[in-house]
Amino acid sequence: MKKLKYGIIGCGGIAQSKHAQAFNAIKNEVEVVALCDIIEAKAIECKNSDRFDCPNAQIFTDYKELLKLDLDAILVLTPNKSHSFITVDALRSGKNVMVEKPMAINTLEAQKMIDAANETGKILTVAYQNRYRTDSLYLKEACENGDLGDIYYAKAHAVRRKAVPTWGVFMNEDEQGGGPLIDIGTHALDLAMWTMNNYKPRMVVGTKYNKLTDKPDGNAFGNWDPKEFTVEDSAFGFIVMEDGATIYLESSWALNTLDVKEAKCTLCGTEGGADMEKGLTFNNSKYGKLDTTTIDLSVGGVPFFEGASYQEQHREAITFLRALKGEGELLVKPEQAIIVTKILEAIYESNATGKAVYFE
Repeated sequence: MKKLKYGIIGCGGIAQSKHAQAFNAIKNEVEVVALCDIIEAKAIECKNSDRFDCPNAQIFTDYKELLKLDLDAILVLTPNKSHSFITVDALRSGKNVMVEKPMAINTLEAQKMIDAANETGKILTVAYQNRYRTDSLYLKEACENGDLGDIYYAKAHAVRRKAVPTWGVFMNEDEQGGGPLIDIGTHALDLAMWTMNNYKPRMVVGTKYNKLTDKPDGNAFGNWDPKEFTVEDSAFGFIVMEDGATIYLESSWALNTLDVKEAKCTLCGTEGGADMEKGLTFNNSKYGKLDTTTIDLSVGGVPFFEGASYQEQHREAITFLRALKGEGELLVKPEQAIIVTKILEAIYESNATGKAVYFE
């Protein structure tokens, strides 16, 4: 069986951890033949690592040179600022693309990506891997089945007490476009809107803070240099959808709270509610009494045999591969991901102007 050829642009932490693990689930069908990073040593490190198993991969420091190769797909794993133009160039060079979240640093850049995909007919998806978690997939099915009824209120949680990523360019506003809101808040918001199947925002009010940027003590990833911390440490959004539904989004890298939860959502509907804080718990009323049920989502199946479970990054890689082969649908559509970007941009705008942002 002929393997599909992949190229990877951006060989930093997300490539070497998440995507290297994901590759193991599809390595019988896919070959990484090209690696690119502006820091050549990072690309070489990936090549020499047994995690990708690509000892013969070509090394590039200019992604445009990599795009000249005959490849089936590109993974764009660079800082947020370059997601759009690299993805557009890759699509127009005839490649299918999976780009890391967030889709882009603003709506205009995200729309350029969608336009390029439509013009070329190539596949474009965004790496919102939390959709592929077992609890997320179960909750999505419950919502589609109508178990919660009309979902009119949700909370999207992306709260860390003090876990600021001190490596790479995470604290650099120019490279990333923002801090925890665009980094981890994007996951929580995507999860909430996807489970609700609601992508029509009407109004957003947002705030952001830089209250703890000069207090690095106790950070899970070691102390940071306050002079390099140019993004927010926390941000919050109040989102009203066209149908009247409300989503409250909370995100932080540093917040003096014990109520810590990340990439989770709480849903409230007319027939019941759901909470992902401790496992997956549903609440409603039954036989005249309030009822609370926690679903057992422990791993089933036997490892390496039929029925074994995959982690979310494995499912993400498999779904993309199947779409490339015409054997399945994408789980994350770019038309959905751009709405996440649109709302995040509106939260930043609302904070800057002190006013609500209304959508046409």
